[in-house]
Amino acid sequence: MKPIRQLSVVPTLPENLEPLRELALNLWWTWDNEALSLFRHLDSELWEETYHNPVAMLGKISQEQLQVAAKNEVFLAHLDVIQKKFKSYLSAPSWFENYSNNKPLAKIQIAYFSMEFGLTECMPLYSGGLGVLAGDHLKSTSYLGLPFVGVGLLYQHGYFRQTLTSDGWQMADYPTNDFYNMPIQPAQKTDGTQLLVEVDYPEGKAFAKVWRAQVGRVPLYLLDTNIPENENIGLRDITDYLYGGDERMRIKQEILLGIGGYRALAALGIRPTVCHMNEGHAAFLALERIRQLMVESGIGFDEAREATTAGNIFTTHTPVPAGIDWFPPDLVKHYFRNYFGTLGISEEKFLGLGRKNPSDNSSEFSPALVALRFSTMSNCVSQLHGHVSRNMWKELWQNLPVHEVPIKAITNGIHTRSWVSEDMQSLFDRYLGPKWIVDLTNQDVWTQISQIPDTELWRTHERRRERLIAFARQRQSQKRRKSADQTLMAQETDQEHETGPKILNSAALTIGFARRFATYKRATLLFNDLDRLAKILNDPERPVQLIFAGKAHPHDHEGKVLIQKIHKIATELRFQHKILFIENYDICVGRYLVEGVDVWLNTPLPPNEASGTSGMKAAANGALNLSMADGWWAEAQHLGGGWTIDATPEADDTKSVNKAHANAIYDLLENEVVPLFYDRDPVDDIPYGWVTRMKTAMQNLAPVFNTKRMVAEYAERLYFPAHQRWLKLNQDGTRRSIALANWKANIRKHWSNLRIEEQISKAQSDIPQKSVSALTVGESVTIQAVVRTDALFPNELAVQIYHGVLDSTGEIQNGSVTEMEYQEDLGSGKYLFEGTLSLNQTGLHGYTLRVLPSHEDLESVYELGLITWA
Repeated sequence: MKPIRQLSVVPTLPENLEPLRELALNLWWTWDNEALSLFRHLDSELWEETYHNPVAMLGKISQEQLQVAAKNEVFLAHLDVIQKKFKSYLSAPSWFENYSNNKPLAKIQIAYFSMEFGLTECMPLYSGGLGVLAGDHLKSTSYLGLPFVGVGLLYQHGYFRQTLTSDGWQMADYPTNDFYNMPIQPAQKTDGTQLLVEVDYPEGKAFAKVWRAQVGRVPLYLLDTNIPENENIGLRDITDYLYGGDERMRIKQEILLGIGGYRALAALGIRPTVCHMNEGHAAFLALERIRQLMVESGIGFDEAREATTAGNIFTTHTPVPAGIDWFPPDLVKHYFRNYFGTLGISEEKFLGLGRKNPSDNSSEFSPALVALRFSTMSNCVSQLHGHVSRNMWKELWQNLPVHEVPIKAITNGIHTRSWVSEDMQSLFDRYLGPKWIVDLTNQDVWTQISQIPDTELWRTHERRRERLIAFARQRQSQKRRKSADQTLMAQETDQEHETGPKILNSAALTIGFARRFATYKRATLLFNDLDRLAKILNDPERPVQLIFAGKAHPHDHEGKVLIQKIHKIATELRFQHKILFIENYDICVGRYLVEGVDVWLNTPLPPNEASGTSGMKAAANGALNLSMADGWWAEAQHLGGGWTIDATPEADDTKSVNKAHANAIYDLLENEVVPLFYDRDPVDDIPYGWVTRMKTAMQNLAPVFNTKRMVAEYAERLYFPAHQRWLKLNQDGTRRSIALANWKANIRKHWSNLRIEEQISKAQSDIPQKSVSALTVGESVTIQAVVRTDALFPNELAVQIYHGVLDSTGEIQNGSVTEMEYQEDLGSGKYLFEGTLSLNQTGLHGYTLRVLPSHEDLESVYELGLITWA
């Protein structure tokens, strides 16, 4: 029965406990251990029952308990300390304030769009690494004080809750999120009324309610279509599931995120100068940004594109084309048929925006390509991923050497305070100084790790491993109670108490593997030789155990098979109590794992891992990595925080590669990892060699692989330059953008008629007459070029010498560029340019000449994707 009216009921708090409400509604508490302790002490059982949700806890706690707390002087003193600490955090001078005092960054406003956000376990709006990274991004943005907002979707069911059947098959359950008992609130318009945004679909007009989560100083706006205003069930269900449904649902969600999300900001009076698309899911915001400017300014699509693209940033997290969305043309036509006209472009031009080859009418449409084309700068998420991405997208910049493809690399990081255990942070406070978190990226601060007594560090780590094992046993016990029927449970109660504690060994070397169960991550690589693995795990003097966690996408059959294989092997007698799979991997499970394991295992098939951040979290807690040289570890392996899995397969087939890599893991475990862990001092039983490597991992990796460094790098390399370019192209109305659009049109019109050739000078004519070896290091060669063009001018051209050492095939590899200067007009559309090539390296060298478009308002000479070679 539907109600005739809805009422929102909030808890009644005694006046002196009112600060609890404000604290509960700001996710600052998720990374402040004292704030977490405050809520936990209010009612520890209810804190666990609500899955660490202070809003739900305050709604369920009895008034009697609140009255007791209101009279408890110790609790009130604790609350007062936390409240003052919170206010101090919000008002403290920030990195951005200090930075902007020296840089012209007036009016900057950054909006960050992401399909998922992983902020805390009680807000299941994430599936894995992409969402957790987005959450960490917001947390560090808050600390740095950037003018920043987040935009996402509010899912009624979120990502699925994982359970395994008795034979290990993954099942998906979708609990309903109660938004009124989550740390979010409805966003309101300036007049205090409910904020709804409208988005047109073929099925009709969809309405989305906007909610607000506060992440420290940063607001996160979330769109929700499961509201009465949407009578059409196909529209109401848009925000039901994260990554659920078919491609029709996927494109509807991406339209809501990009177009609806940008409209929500407009309705809130927020006009971002920089929009950051976290993956291609948010690409349609670029089109909505254009449409709104067209309406406001009365300019055309191409002119508005220049004005808005200047302030767009795109981050790709995907190392393979199959990992991004590709929509059939008919599907795109169906959902955008009424949108083409609002942009003033044809259907085919619109479809071409998302195709590798815009003129190929049969190819599919990818929002990621829209994001690449409509961003002033794009980046990937590790240095190795940079090489992979530039290769993957090189077709968009035809004839450009791969290493010059304009996709930057900013390596991911972690929000350290969210992921380092409270015990370890206490150690840091004592030995690094209480301001270590302020100087998080200062290598000198982290060298103080060496001052932590080995005994104290090891005992702290042991406590965390013990808590991990206790947590794992608790989860297994809960699973048994849920899965057993009442009769069977009654029969097995005594046995459960006997066998429960035998699961895992709190003193054994513990290896963790937890991540999304995609096949390329090779979760079962360690099981390639079960007999050899059994010898390693079952050594009575040096026991080893494995803990797995992770979800396969509900539609990923192969991923589910991997989970089932682990479950099956774990039930074999020789592996019982040595291998455990913890169900329903989420932020809570992940936190216990990275805080408690000794070794973090990472086995992707290179180069398929874009970055990965779980190993960073483990390292910050003192765990050692055992990883393939892929993603972030490719650039971290030389810093001494673990071991790299390296082997040369006998052949290139999958079986041979997996065998070689598995054997390399066994070799490392048998010869290095296990012996080092169990090389104990006979007096105090401490593995001093292992502890030394723990310290090396923390002091070398923690100051680099964190989101404070990462977000500051985004700000300085992407956000601030994009803002400056946006300001430049939007000054004097849109006059500068219109001029740039017209200039680009003229360049494209005449580029095919442009030619460049070398003009041999008298000095150069002598070179072929002497052997190459006669040129010595330090010599210079003057090179001249003639550019022929029918309608372009010298100041519109960047003429360059491209030079470098030749490889065995006679190709210039990873060449360098030397600019040539305009010399004179030779008449008949011919212009002379000259440059000097300095020879600073021995070897066989070569050079060639090229010309690209040049304009002071371009982000780079690569922007148009035009290049002509001699």
